[in-house]
Formats: sequence, structure tokens, C-alpha cells
Amino acid sequence: MFRPSHESLLLQNAEVDRLELPRIQDDDELEALKASGALQPIIAGESLRFDPRLDPSRRYCRPWTRDFVQDIAQAYYNRFHQQIQVNSAVRTVKVQKKLRRHNRNAAPADGDTASSHLAGLTVDLQRRGMSQEQIHWTEHYLFYMKALGLVEPEEERHQWVFHIMVSGRYADWRETQDIVPMERPEPTPTMTADSRAE
Repeated sequence: MFRPSHESLLLQNAEVDRLELPRIQDDDELEALKASGALQPIIAGESLRFDPRLDPSRRYCRPWTRDFVQDIAQAYYNRFHQQIQVNSAVRTVKVQKKLRRHNRNAAPADGDTASSHLAGLTVDLQRRGMSQEQIHWTEHYLFYMKALGLVEPEEERHQWVFHIMVSGRYADWRETQDIVPMERPEPTPTMTADSRAE
């Protein structure tokens, strides 16, 4: 449904530029962004796990991307009672260049089609091992988010992942969503003439 394309890479980089985010060059810049809170840790739990090969130092992303990951993971768990897996999150230019040497399908480390992983906006969610129902559910979830202009997804066939860049607009959109309480509060008793007289 979301085939990788030159146009998609341009859209991802346009969002990086709109937000005026740096492409993270090396581990020193990465650690500085973590220390400032500009990058937040993705937390594993009941609904989410990591590919064990993903370096713990790179299990970070922008705050709104972290919120998106938590939201889709919880929705997926509610539907299937299975965890969603994060295979990749933030990367540095140094890491991306190394990746390019081993994976010719990886995006460049610079230019107007550079990988959006370099700005911390993007995560890769494991697609391999999902059932057809789970793939279709994820595609529909992403189709809706893309229609709202909140994500730019690609389905990478070589790595079998959903590559998802999350727009900075997700934070504002998320605040507008009503949260339905798990239990409805008891109605407040209404005052009657008899009760006021007691």
C-alpha cells in the first residue's frame, strides 16, 4: 500500500526542514539531544518490544514520535493481544553511512532524500511475522493517519518493516482527541424538592 518512492523521501525531508531539525551527525550530538530532552526514550512494555539487535543508545526519538509509537502499540495490543516490535528509531549520519554500505536500499545520509531517521522523527516497525489481518489493520491505521497529514509511511520489502515518519503535527492532533474513561462515573444525584426539605 505504501511503496517506497522518491516523492515520499522528499515529503519526509520537507517535514524535517519545516521543523528546523538537525540531521544528527554523531554520538556526541545524539547524547546532547537526549540530555536536553529533545529526544525521548521509547519504553518497552506489555504492548511493545524491541528488536534485541537495536542498540539501546538508539531506542530514542522525538517526543511526538514516541507518543505515536505508544498509541499504535496499545491499539495493536488491544486488537490482537500481541506486541508490536520496534526495529529502528533514531540514527546518526555515521550509522546511516555504515548502513548504506551493507544495504543498498537504505536512504542516503545527506541531501533532499536523506533518511528521516537522522532527525529522530521516524521508527521502523517489524512487518515480518504479522498475519495478513495484522498487516491490513496496520495499513488501515496508517492510511487514516496519512490522510490527516500526520505520518508519511513506507512498506519496505527488503527489510519487511513499516517505516513511519511522524509529523510534528501529531502532538497537537493528539491533544484534541477525547479520551474515553474505562469506567463511566456514577451520575450525580439531582436535588429534588423533597431532598431539599430533609
